[in-house]
Amino acid sequence: MPLPTRSAVVDLGSNSVRLVVFEGRGRNPVAIFNEKAVLRLGRGLQATGLLNPEAMEQAATVMNRYHAIVRAMRAEPFEVLGTAAVRDAANGPLFIAALERRLPGVPIRILSGAEEAEFSARGVLCGIPDADGILADIGGGSVEVVRLCEGVRGAAQTMRLGVIRLAERAQGDIARARAIVEAELAEVAWLAEGTGRDLYVVGGAWRAVARMHIAQTGYPLNMIHHYTVNREEMRELTGLIASASRRTLERMPGAPRRRLDDLPYAALVLRRVLRGTGARRVVFSANGLREGWYMHLLSEAVRLQDPLLAAARELAAVHSRDAGLPPALLDWTDPLFPGEAHIWRRLREACCWMSDIGSHDHPDYRAEQAFLRILRQPGIGMDHPARAFIGLTLALRYDAEPEAPFLAVARGLLTPDAVQRATVLGCALRLAYTLSAGTPRLLAAGRLEVSGALALRLTLGSGLFAGESVTRRLDRLAQTLGLTAHTETAA
Repeated sequence: MPLPTRSAVVDLGSNSVRLVVFEGRGRNPVAIFNEKAVLRLGRGLQATGLLNPEAMEQAATVMNRYHAIVRAMRAEPFEVLGTAAVRDAANGPLFIAALERRLPGVPIRILSGAEEAEFSARGVLCGIPDADGILADIGGGSVEVVRLCEGVRGAAQTMRLGVIRLAERAQGDIARARAIVEAELAEVAWLAEGTGRDLYVVGGAWRAVARMHIAQTGYPLNMIHHYTVNREEMRELTGLIASASRRTLERMPGAPRRRLDDLPYAALVLRRVLRGTGARRVVFSANGLREGWYMHLLSEAVRLQDPLLAAARELAAVHSRDAGLPPALLDWTDPLFPGEAHIWRRLREACCWMSDIGSHDHPDYRAEQAFLRILRQPGIGMDHPARAFIGLTLALRYDAEPEAPFLAVARGLLTPDAVQRATVLGCALRLAYTLSAGTPRLLAAGRLEVSGALALRLTLGSGLFAGESVTRRLDRLAQTLGLTAHTETAA
């Protein structure tokens, strides 16, 4: 059997070297292998102008392994992307030449600061296509900032503010580091265009800050991508981290031991970027440079797809029984949501596409399995409330008890209005599947009408009738709408 299409990229960074292998060419990147080696190639660069010699030797060994993995997994194309440390070091060209001899035929590309910013922006827009505000990407050697205007990339700037380089420039003095950061950010006048918008942040050091916030607040979903924190909360946490001693950091919940030295500098830069942009929220993105590289492999038609709906259709293709049913369900549930805003219709459409993903699961666990599949699915372009909304809807579609303990996560992430919408849609989908046996032909023989009451109109002789299960589910739907219900059958 032929292997699926695969591609691979190595991010040769100042702090770490990471290989990611992607499977397929769908709108949402699917990483099937991800391995990182923390080598700190950029350590000492500020003082010597050279890459760390010990790390260069280790990198050669690591790259040999990565090359072997890629060949074994038959990934093509395979490319290596070098970032700040490699492009800035005097011995960077010699290092790359040595790698090219070890990896014959493998393209090794040294990104300029502008190219690094562009790849990062593509990665963020991959998962958040309508991002509007300022993107900031921190590495070991540099920070890239990019203006995003409703999904369109604008001005970009690269600065020598990565965690390793900043610590060395400041000679380990956090007060000196603060002055350096403030001076460089002051040169980027357009940062203030982020006022009242969002700050989208990328990079392992900042993801560590997000994990600390999750651990300290007891947030119900342990997922960095789309994790969102308001301005004041993030200012408070980054101020605490930036001023904390190493011993204090060790005791803070969620603090990763391998990043304790970097955390104060990462927090300092994030706090100053937040001040400079005037952003209202910080939105963390797990997508960045590597996903941006993946996006350039796609056709324009695929890149322009809505990532949520693309993922919904992909899940339906794998798990559902009839690809023709979801569009019919969208039309069938229209009468329940008059005057619906686009954002809600988009979520309803995604729910319709995903509404049969439990068809092959054990009947006793379909509701919970469908819920968890959505809540924890990697690589989908939706924020946490969207995950919760779709997961709650599908759980109710599979007849979960509304107060089931596993649904507490969803309820904690949703507003009362969103819970109500999910409840109505989940009950409606449950009724639709009861009537139609999951087929568009039978679904077309019944329709809902809302006019002072909820009416289910059935076509005589179609195979549909108002049996006990249909009546019970119709009544439940009506109850969620605050209406009474009745059934009519006509030729």
